[in-house]
Amino acid sequence: MRIRNPLAGLPREVSILVVIAFLVALGFGIVAPAIPLFARQFGVSYFAVGAVISAFAFMRFISALGAGAIVDRLGERIVLTAGVWIVAVSSALAGLAQTYAQLLLLRGIGGVGSAMFTVSALGLLLRSAGEDQRGRAAGVFQGGFLLGGISGPALGGLIGAYSVRATFFIYAGMLIIAGIFAITALRGSTTAQRPSGGTPNKAERGLAPLFVALRNRSFVTAMVINLGNGFASFGLRASLVPLFVVEALLKGPLLAGIGFFVSAGVQAILLIPAGRLSDERGRKPALVCGTGAVTIGMLILASSTTPAVFLLGMALLGVGSAFMGSAPAAVVGDVSPARGGTVVAAFQMASDFGAITGPLIAGWLVSQAGYPIAFSAGAAVAAFGFLLAISMQETHKSARKQGAPTPTTDDSTGEIT
Repeated sequence: MRIRNPLAGLPREVSILVVIAFLVALGFGIVAPAIPLFARQFGVSYFAVGAVISAFAFMRFISALGAGAIVDRLGERIVLTAGVWIVAVSSALAGLAQTYAQLLLLRGIGGVGSAMFTVSALGLLLRSAGEDQRGRAAGVFQGGFLLGGISGPALGGLIGAYSVRATFFIYAGMLIIAGIFAITALRGSTTAQRPSGGTPNKAERGLAPLFVALRNRSFVTAMVINLGNGFASFGLRASLVPLFVVEALLKGPLLAGIGFFVSAGVQAILLIPAGRLSDERGRKPALVCGTGAVTIGMLILASSTTPAVFLLGMALLGVGSAFMGSAPAAVVGDVSPARGGTVVAAFQMASDFGAITGPLIAGWLVSQAGYPIAFSAGAAVAAFGFLLAISMQETHKSARKQGAPTPTTDDSTGEIT
């Protein structure tokens, strides 16, 4: 059986971004388990421990639009490299922190760098890949993150057993390598360079591209689905599943680990086929598949009473994550006017907002009504995205194969109609 190269035919920039994504996710996977343990060494409360994690996410969220504006002015190569190195320096200094306040501040600074990296990397990915490649490009990019994220925690556990502080230095080292690779490998990319030639017109400055995109219902649909993905897949799943297995299913943490492994494995297997479906059959079918799978998966988790049913629900969440990891981003690439840094930033902010609020809402719902209601809330959010997806207008020309109307572009605004 011949294995197809998932990067075959894709622009060189995509391959570079996949390597960078793997290095960043590997490093984060190494340090992530150590962060709460390190914070506790300062004798703070569990709330304060959570604040260290939230500080990174919060600063990443509020600085995303600013990062998008900088991308539009300086280009992806410079902003991506600077963002990675900001996280690297702040992480190395965090490993040297002598007080809780220092750790909290440095993790917040790291969140700013993370926003710069994420917005510039996704923006470059969508601009480099053609319309018939964006779904697959987004899929392999997410695959780089997924592979690094799976590998990192195992290494982090071994390193953390020796020294919790050492994980921060290893993470910083991985990021320095990623930054050096980015600044050198992207040197010959005209797509990733600083914009040149003339002053941008009004439609290309500041938040103007974002306002244009927000008038497009397909873009709004992609944002809502991305928010739901952050809320249900990242927020609810990450925060509730370990507790649900122990407190509701009355099983050990091993089952939760198996569930996460099943979900990640299914997602990894389907990432490339999901991206290819988005490119060949259109964004709409992929979005419908993704949101539908997450909706059903959350409902199964809400009703699960046995390990087998629980694992089925986790597998379906993996199916949904595969489709939702590529198709919404491809929609953004289809509709984004000009360079689109702020457009990409707003799209990413939607997922971050869902991931930040998901655990808080889930915790409140569990305390008030129990796990089934909390998982059902995730299903409701995903179902809303499903309804938007089935009624959205296709943004990819391959929809012609399905006999669907093909969107046209208004040259005066850049808006797809």
